[in-house]
This record gives sequence, structure tokens and C-alpha cells, in this order.
Amino acid sequence: MRTVMFKGSPVSLAGELPSVGLKAPDFILTNASLEDVSWETLRGPITILSVVPSLDTGVCAASARRLNQELASYAGIRLLKVSMDLPFAQKRFCDAERLDRVVTLSAFRSPDFGSRYGVRIENGPLKGLLARAVFVMDGLGFLQHVQLVPEITQEPDYDAVLKTLRTLIKG
Repeated sequence: MRTVMFKGSPVSLAGELPSVGLKAPDFILTNASLEDVSWETLRGPITILSVVPSLDTGVCAASARRLNQELASYAGIRLLKVSMDLPFAQKRFCDAERLDRVVTLSAFRSPDFGSRYGVRIENGPLKGLLARAVFVMDGLGFLQHVQLVPEITQEPDYDAVLKTLRTLIKG
């Protein structure tokens, strides 16, 4: 079982983190309209899957704003933001922040998502939530970048995500 840190204390994660080069695991998550959607129905363009514990935290909010801003200069890139937050809370957050590039998806009905992507927190104060991670998939659904952030209270490595995007766009 892998661990990451939360405020300096280790927390265990369930499941296996998928590897670069593999097909992204399928999932069923709930969108802002309370409809269940699968990865199969969303797949198509280059996709960033940004997983966070909750949009209702400073670091998660900053991450959403930063990725939304960075993607403004990239056409055709889909940004999916996944958390355990309820869909209407996710929508309210995006509306308030004017995040027009972010598609929010909730795992509140799908606890297996966290295990499939190796990010479900198993112990500690955030037990049941998702650890911070970023996955970049090409248009065929293959993982091109996988980043599990080692300290949940820190933001991901945006430069690595953007480098992967530039490589995929150049083809």
C-alpha cells in the first residue's frame, strides 16, 4: 500500500496508481446535472484528469484556477476536476470562480474510482476522500503523464503537466 503525506503525517492510499503508457481505467462519475458519465463517453480530446480532496480548500481551489488559466491558450484540451464534493457544490464553486475550462465530476456515488486510480485515502483525517493527483491522457485514452502529489497540501507540478501537453500537441 502506498502512502502520501498530509501535513507531514503519512496516509495510506487504496488501489494501484495506473502507469504511463497504459489505458486510463474506466470510471463512472457524476456530472453537474447529476448524470452518471463514464470515461468511455468523455474520451476524445487530450484530457487532464485533476483529482483533489475537495474544491472547498485553498490548495484545491488554487489548483483549479491555475489549470483553468494555463489551458486558456490551448484549444481542444479537456480539463476534468474530480473530487468527492457533491456536484452542485462543485458547480457553485466553478460559477463563483468563473472557471470556464473546468468540467467537474464527483466520485460521491463511485467510491471505486479512488481505488481504480490509486488515490483513495484510507486513514487519517481525510479518510474516504481522494489524494491530489494529475493524469494526462491522449486522445486514445492512454496515460501520458501520472503525478501523485506526495504532500496533499501542496499543488501539483504544473510545468510537468504543460510539458506533456506540448509534447502531445506537437504529435
